[in-house]
Amino acid sequence: MSVILQGFFYRILSFLMSIAMLFGISCDGFKADSSEWNTNYKFVFVHGLSGWGSYDSVNKIMPYWGMFGGDLMAYLNDKGFDCYAASVSPSSSAWDRACELYAQLTGTVVDYGKAHSESCNHDRYGEDFTGRALIDSFSSEDKINLLGHSFGGATVRIFAHLMENGSAEEIAATDANDLSDFFKGGKGDYIYSVTALAAPHNGTTAYCISTDDVPADEDATLFDTVKVKIQNSLSNMIGPATQDREENKAQWDNAAYDMYIDNALELNGKITTLENAYYFSVPCSATVQNENGTYSPVESRMESLFVSSSKAMGAFTGVTEGGFVIDESWQENDGLVNTISAKAPSSSPVTDYDKGNVQKGVWNIMPTYDGDHMSLQGGMTKPNDIKSFYLEHLSMINSL
Repeated sequence: MSVILQGFFYRILSFLMSIAMLFGISCDGFKADSSEWNTNYKFVFVHGLSGWGSYDSVNKIMPYWGMFGGDLMAYLNDKGFDCYAASVSPSSSAWDRACELYAQLTGTVVDYGKAHSESCNHDRYGEDFTGRALIDSFSSEDKINLLGHSFGGATVRIFAHLMENGSAEEIAATDANDLSDFFKGGKGDYIYSVTALAAPHNGTTAYCISTDDVPADEDATLFDTVKVKIQNSLSNMIGPATQDREENKAQWDNAAYDMYIDNALELNGKITTLENAYYFSVPCSATVQNENGTYSPVESRMESLFVSSSKAMGAFTGVTEGGFVIDESWQENDGLVNTISAKAPSSSPVTDYDKGNVQKGVWNIMPTYDGDHMSLQGGMTKPNDIKSFYLEHLSMINSL
């Protein structure tokens, strides 16, 4: 399915297109006014599935945050914000990625947890970030703002939850002297805000359909036809992400499993919001409703890579194995994530964003952003001016 292929094409295209002329993006709109800020805590950006960050060499060629528009982190830092791009695993579970994020922020060895690693049949410890922490300090006095794009949304959500609540399973399974501070909890006040950008909070129907489900397009070019075949072939290579846990536990410790709707809803039931942190969700849409009620991609705003999946998602309804009804409200999408799913996690407190009354401990749903799944990165073949968006959003957070 197209979701799995995002990173594959990123990495190929980043090499092939790095020698091409970069698209220039202007920013003549909103200007940051630091005189109106009440805080300027660090902003930590967490990439999505198959993405990358500042620890990865590819980021120097093609920054995940900014793409062909240039390095967004450098731009925002130049404007007075303190911004950093984390580098978590491209395809691991939200849990594993959260553990990696903690190690990067604290300059420690990644500890996936004794109970978790044994349950999932993988090593307990990962990369050592000693002496090369992403940020210079991290505490209740020096808080952070978290921003997660796509599956990075689930990553920052579970990270915030563990910072506050810890893990009862890890505490029970681990000697007190051997327990990571991450799993002890009590550090929710280290986090000032959480922003999810085009995040599949409740999963995505991209995992319920195949591009084979899209009716044949008589006007499709040979390139389009070959592209769809490549997408389906690569999707089949990952295997069934929903196979039985007891049969092969490692199969459920990955991003693909977490983004199936039933599994995403189950994960939501385990993640709480922090009462004293601000939460924001930014859903995206690059589709238009048809006369028959289905949704079709607006191809002038949709990466060609996502058009097939967007068409299928825009016409899909059904019932998951767990009994969740996917109705017509799920058809609007950004090419990879359903717009409704990106609004807020199920079972969490929500409200529409009100500039004059931003609430803590509640998901403040921002207006739907007019763009596809890559638009808030800066776009690739559909370049998008994101500088004004982030100047405004980060200034709003600092002004709270």
